[in-house]
Amino acid sequence: MRVLRRGDAGPDVAEIRSTLAAMELLPPVTESGEYEVFDTALEHAVRAFQQRRGLITDGLVGPATYQALRGAGFHLGSRPLTYMFSAPMQGDDVFALQERLTELGFDAGRPDGHFGPQTERALKTFQRDMRLVADGMCGPATIRELHRLSSPRARGGRPVFLREQEQVRQAGPRLRGKRIVIDPGHGGEDLGVVAGGLREADIAWDLARRLEGRMQATGMEALISRGPNQSPSEGDRAKFANEAGADLFLSLHNDKNPSPKAQGVASFHFGTGNGTTSTVGELLAGFIQRELAARTGMLDCRTHYKTWEIFTRTRCPAVRIEIGYLTNPEDSRKLADPAFRDVVAEGILVAVKRLYLLGEGDQPTGTFTFADVLAHELAKAE
Repeated sequence: MRVLRRGDAGPDVAEIRSTLAAMELLPPVTESGEYEVFDTALEHAVRAFQQRRGLITDGLVGPATYQALRGAGFHLGSRPLTYMFSAPMQGDDVFALQERLTELGFDAGRPDGHFGPQTERALKTFQRDMRLVADGMCGPATIRELHRLSSPRARGGRPVFLREQEQVRQAGPRLRGKRIVIDPGHGGEDLGVVAGGLREADIAWDLARRLEGRMQATGMEALISRGPNQSPSEGDRAKFANEAGADLFLSLHNDKNPSPKAQGVASFHFGTGNGTTSTVGELLAGFIQRELAARTGMLDCRTHYKTWEIFTRTRCPAVRIEIGYLTNPEDSRKLADPAFRDVVAEGILVAVKRLYLLGEGDQPTGTFTFADVLAHELAKAE
C-alpha cells in the first residue's frame, strides 16, 4: 500500500480512522466527508498508536503501521487461528495466544503476533495435553481450555525470555565459539542518511568490518548480514541470522533530524510496553549504551523498546544502535574520524563481553579495553 499522511483522503483513510476510533484514540465523526480526510487529529491519533505499539512515531501510515492497525482489530477468539505457510496470520489475537501458551509452559517462542511453525508446535502440544484434537487450529474448543486454565503465575510472556537468560548463562563467559551477526544498515543504492559529506551506509559498513575483525580476534564467529553493495530487507536480514543460528544480532545505524541540535547515541531492543521484553536484548542494549556514552562523549539518549520487524523476526536477542546524528555537526565530525570508529567498535565488543560475564570479574564502565578482553580469553583458555 502507499504511505498515507496528513492531507490524504479516501476510503483507506476512513478505514484507519474507524480503527483508531474503535480504540478510543479518536472521537466519533459525524460528517462522512470528514471521515475520509487525513487531518491533524488523525495524525495525532496515529502517533499515539505508534508510540503505544513501539513503532516509529512519525504520524505516517506505512506498511508496518498499517499491519499493526489491522492486527489490532482481532482479539483471541474472534477468528480461528492456524499456521498458513503462504500467508502467515498476524494480529493481536496471535500475540495473545503466544503469550497464553508461554505462560502455561508451552514454548511458542518470542511473542511477536506472527503465527509461525513454533507457535503451531506449541499449540499442538497444548491440545494433546488437554486431550483435544491436535490439529494446530485454535478454535472454540481450544479457546475454552485456554480460558479455563487462566493463571496468574506468569504474565507478559516472561518464560521465553527466562530461557534466553539461561542460554546466556550456560554459554559461559568466554567469547570463543559464539556466533554474532553484525548488520550494517542500508547498503547498495540505499545510502540511508546522507549529510555533512557522510553516508550512513558507508559508515555502517566500515564499523561492521572493524567490529568483525575484533570479534574474530577473540575467537568469535562474526558474520556480516550484507555485502558492501547489497541492501536486503529487514525480513531477509532476520532470516540470515536465523539460518546462521546466531547467538546475538547487532544492527548498526546513524540517525538524522531536521534540527541540527539533535545528537547522541541510542540503543533499541524488542519490547511491547506491556511487560513483554527481550530480557537479554534489553540487558545488552543497556551495556552497549553505557559503554558508548562513556567512551565517545556522545549524548546518552538511553535505551528504548520497539516492535520493529528486525526484532520480531529474529529468534536470537537483537539490538539496534543509532550511533550519532549525521545532521549534527559535532556527531558528524566524530563519525568521520576512523579512530573514533575504532572506539565505537571496541565499546560494542566490550558490551558483548560484559553480557557473557554476567557480572563476574567485570570492570567499571568505559575502562575495559580490547587488550583486557583478549587477556581474559587467553586466561580462560589455559
